[in-house]
Amino acid sequence: MTLDGTTAWITGASSGIGAGLARDLAGRGASVVLSGRDEGRLAEVAATLPTDSLVLPFDVRDDDALAAAAAAATAWKGGVDLAVANAGISQRSIALRTSMAVYREIIEVDLIAQIAFAQSLIGHMAERGSGRLAFVSSIAGKVGVPVRTAYCAAKFGLVGYADALRAELSQTGVSVHVIYPGSVATAVSRNALTSDGSKRGKSDAAIDGGIPADEAAATMVDAMLAGQREIIVARGMEEAMGEMRRTPDALLDQVAAMVAAGYIERMEADG
Repeated sequence: MTLDGTTAWITGASSGIGAGLARDLAGRGASVVLSGRDEGRLAEVAATLPTDSLVLPFDVRDDDALAAAAAAATAWKGGVDLAVANAGISQRSIALRTSMAVYREIIEVDLIAQIAFAQSLIGHMAERGSGRLAFVSSIAGKVGVPVRTAYCAAKFGLVGYADALRAELSQTGVSVHVIYPGSVATAVSRNALTSDGSKRGKSDAAIDGGIPADEAAATMVDAMLAGQREIIVARGMEEAMGEMRRTPDALLDQVAAMVAAGYIERMEADG
């Protein structure tokens, strides 16, 4: 499916899944806004794209910078059609030895900042009556995985926000997708935080042997364009675990039907 004339905005776009999504979306014709903290690496990704691109570097935890970036992204081509909340950081440490500072850091980056990103765009999309919001969670957002308690907490939380948001926006023409990657060959393990907040600095066999980032990205985009609300991108045991915890479409439809029947209006009337 062509995406000619559309604009996509991706956070965490300097490498890994984010860069893969940028390449795939641009290959389908979309103009791409790339965000992350490293302007140089974002520019390198932008230089490989066959369509127009805009580099908007900022720290996802900086509310003022996010507001400025949202204004620039929506003004660039007249609107954002697809936004992917992909920025994040993982963890490799057991709870017994993990500092609370690590929990706060991971939840701030992987949950609060992703919510803020979406909040900066939902008014714009709802007003236009169209758009797609995608949240990159994880198989660890469906299954509690050891040595990732903070990461799981953030990714599970992101799913809850996205599911509720999807229902709230179900009458506006805005779609909400949640993506659940398993092991994808990126730097996620090397950049993961350890018990004291330092970077792990090494990868592991599961990640190194994971799905290539460009292949994973293509699967994600295909699924979004097909209208899938939950998108599991994994292999083997990870895929099986994700499928075991998949939310039935009938349940998602039921919650959306509550909104269509006036649930929000009744709740607001009750104060």
